[in-house]
Amino acid sequence: MIPSATPANAPNTDGGIDAPGEEFQDGLSRRDAPAGLPPGDVRRLSALNPWRSTAALLWTFGGIAAVMAAPLVYWHPLTIAAAVVAMAGFQQSLFVLAHDAAHYRLFGPRWLNDLAGQFCGLLAGIPMSAYRVLHRLHHNHLYGKIDPDLPLVGGYPRGRAYLLKKLGKDLLGLTAYRTYAYFLGAPPVNTETNARNRPLDDTSPRLRQAALRNRRAVIAFHAAAPIAAFAAGWGWEYLLLWVLPLVTVLQALLRLRAVLEHGAPRDTASPLLAARTNLAPAWLRWWLFPHHVNYHIEHHLYPSIPHYRLPEAHRLMTARGALENAEVVRLPEALGKIFAEPGALPLAH
Repeated sequence: MIPSATPANAPNTDGGIDAPGEEFQDGLSRRDAPAGLPPGDVRRLSALNPWRSTAALLWTFGGIAAVMAAPLVYWHPLTIAAAVVAMAGFQQSLFVLAHDAAHYRLFGPRWLNDLAGQFCGLLAGIPMSAYRVLHRLHHNHLYGKIDPDLPLVGGYPRGRAYLLKKLGKDLLGLTAYRTYAYFLGAPPVNTETNARNRPLDDTSPRLRQAALRNRRAVIAFHAAAPIAAFAAGWGWEYLLLWVLPLVTVLQALLRLRAVLEHGAPRDTASPLLAARTNLAPAWLRWWLFPHHVNYHIEHHLYPSIPHYRLPEAHRLMTARGALENAEVVRLPEALGKIFAEPGALPLAH
C-alpha cells in the first residue's frame, strides 16, 4: 500500500490558512493511521467546486422555504408538528454548511467562504468564526484533554437511560442555552479534569478577532429578529416554525449525531476508531447526516476534502483496504454501541 500524506488544509485562493493557530491537522500522524490515499488523489479530491457548494446552499434554503410554506398554506397542528421536525433537519443542514465554511471548504476566496458560512451560522444562532476556533481544537486534539467536544461525546457508553434522558431534555428545550453558550465561545467543563478548556490558547489573533465580531453579529441578529417578526405581523409563525425547532428538535439532533460520530470509541488513540462513519439510508441521511457528514472518519483523516467528495474518498479508501478495521458501521449497530450499558463494549488494545 502506498503511504499517503496530505497538508492540513488545501490552499485557499486568498492564502493564509496555514498560519500558526489557523490550521486543521489531518489524522494521518496519529497512531494506526491508515495508508490511505495517494497525495495525487487527495489533491484532486480537495479541489473546491463552487457550483456544488452553491447547489448545497440552494438545496438547504429551498428546503427551509418549502417547510416554512406548508403550514402557512394549511395551518393545522399536524402540519405545524411535521414542519418543526423537518425544519430541525434543515437547520442542522445550515450548521453543517457553517462547519464546512469553518474548514474553508465552501468557496475558494476567503471572504466569500466566510460570508456564506457566517450567514448560515447566523440564522441557526451559530457564529461560524467562533465555532472555527473551537472546532480546530477538536480536530487537532481529538479525544485529548483540550478537545472541546469531549464533555459532549466522552464517556460513552453510559447506558440507555442516560442518553434517553439527555435527548429528552434536549427535546424539551432545557439544554439549548448550553449549546449556544458553547458556540458563542464559552468552553464547556471537562468532566475528567473538572476545569474549563482554554480554546484561545491555540488560536491566531486573526481568528480571535473574527470570532469576537461574529459573536456580536449573531447576538444582535437574534435580539432583533423577534422584534422585526412581530412588527411585520409574523411573530408567532417565526416562534413556532423557526425558534421552536431551533431550541428543541435541533438540540437532540446535534447531540445524537455528535455521539454517533465519536461516542463509545474502541480506541481513542487511533483515527480509525476515535471517529465513526455511519452508513444510513438516504431517506434518513438528509435529516440526521446532511451534506455527507456521516463520512466522519474520512473527514478527520482528510479535512481538506469538501463534503461532496467524501463519498468518493470513502469508496477509494475502501477499495485500498484503508478502512478494513475502521469504525465503519451501519446506523443500527452504531445506535447499539452508544446506547449500550457501561462496560458492555470491548476496547481495542
